[in-house]
Amino acid sequence: MSYLNQHLQTAIGIIDGYDGAVPLAAYLKNHFAANKKYGSKDRKNISHCCYAFFRLGHALKKHPAEQRIRVSIFLQSKEPGPWAILFEHSWLEAWSVSIDQRIAFVKTAYPDFQLTEVFPWLNQIGKEVDQIAFLTSAFVQPDLFIRIRPGHHKSVIQKIADQQIPFSQITPNCLALPSTSKLDGIVSMDQELVVQDASSQKIAQLLEQVKFQKKSRIQFWDCCAASGGKTILTQDVLGNLEITVSDIRSSILHNLSHRFQRAGIQHFHPMVTDLSKEKPSLPQKQFDLIFCDVPCTGNGTWGRTPEQLYFFKESSLETYSALQQSILKNVIPLIAPGGYLLFSTCSVFQAENASNLEYLLQQDNQLTLIDAQYLMGYGIKADTMYAALIRKKS
Repeated sequence: MSYLNQHLQTAIGIIDGYDGAVPLAAYLKNHFAANKKYGSKDRKNISHCCYAFFRLGHALKKHPAEQRIRVSIFLQSKEPGPWAILFEHSWLEAWSVSIDQRIAFVKTAYPDFQLTEVFPWLNQIGKEVDQIAFLTSAFVQPDLFIRIRPGHHKSVIQKIADQQIPFSQITPNCLALPSTSKLDGIVSMDQELVVQDASSQKIAQLLEQVKFQKKSRIQFWDCCAASGGKTILTQDVLGNLEITVSDIRSSILHNLSHRFQRAGIQHFHPMVTDLSKEKPSLPQKQFDLIFCDVPCTGNGTWGRTPEQLYFFKESSLETYSALQQSILKNVIPLIAPGGYLLFSTCSVFQAENASNLEYLLQQDNQLTLIDAQYLMGYGIKADTMYAALIRKKS
């Protein structure tokens, strides 16, 4: 048995014991820590097989894991490379073609294969989303994206080039690097650049539509702050912020404070609160701009975490939608007259996007829509997001 066949069988054993309760990356890390015999190449190949199994989503679910992995590797790779040893000659002959042709070939080998079964909730996604492009993106490992911060463009480009790390320039300050790229020790993280998906960076397009007349300092609240990346983005686009950040987890805010320090954000007001409660603890003031990146199903990021695609249950969509509306309802009163609410998700589901936007506008007749758009990432190996900018009348 070849070493790749051994890796394939090892992956199947791991998949059999995995239930989706923790992220696959963490599960694999723990598994390899407990089994020291695997070298770096072994870990890479075994992990690749595991991720391939889940990238097939809900298609061919009745087939054995080994067959699902082979089909997924065939669909996601432009050429077989070392994996050729796992395939019959007919598959190898069909390999160097477009993804559409590879899909057609899989259908001949497996007549029950339907691309639409990879993500079987297409009737619930936004009409703006290209369904075929979104489905095929499930077989693509997203790139690592960085955003170069103001004043550091030349030095960052030079440092990455000096290390011979390949990159492509999406925008002047957005670079796409291979997903396995290591930047620690090469650049000053958070000071010179931030790791941020290309679609998240596109939110700058909405922030640039935020206008204030004679505003010396913008009262800003990142109400679901998480790691704080969107606060740093807002600081870089708008500047001169009086920052409040909140999250349900104190540990998150602790980590965020260290990140802000590296990013040069010295003054901010942290707050632990659960905004989904009926009467949560709230800041005692109104804000010129509230950034509300609500918790969501995250299906726009499943290219990075395909296990979530495999284990997703439709019932959780209703749970998330209700959670999001609870949060939005609580933050609306804190929008100052003439202020803005920027609402975003990492989802393509209507219930988490357009339906929430409609809900928002119904809560207060002083709110008007400035812009709403899907931030499509499937064409550039990035995530897909949704964002809407709403303003309150003065």
